[in-house]
Amino acid sequence: MANAHDTHHEGNHGSVKSYMIGFVLSVILTAIPFGLVMYPSLPKDLTVMIVVALAAIQVVVHLVYFLHMDRSKEQRSNVTTFLFTVMVIALLVGLSLWIMFSIHTSMMAK
Repeated sequence: MANAHDTHHEGNHGSVKSYMIGFVLSVILTAIPFGLVMYPSLPKDLTVMIVVALAAIQVVVHLVYFLHMDRSKEQRSNVTTFLFTVMVIALLVGLSLWIMFSIHTSMMAK
């Protein structure tokens, strides 16, 4: 009886090279915001925007290099599930913030 771990499909797993590329990109995308926060030289608003942008880029790097999500036919259901999850989280957070801001504005008017 064959063990499931004995079979190795190269299309489903990354190579050492792709893992190293992902690791190096992750370290760079972590070091830049760390340096911006530890040694502030930019305005706070710009620093926050750069940190958020690099965080979003790092999420994509992790999805591509470590979770192997791409446009292939095999990954289509995973990508669809991920996008649906992102949409639900964005709606929950966005609408919650909108409700809190609306309540805050209504209470401060009195």
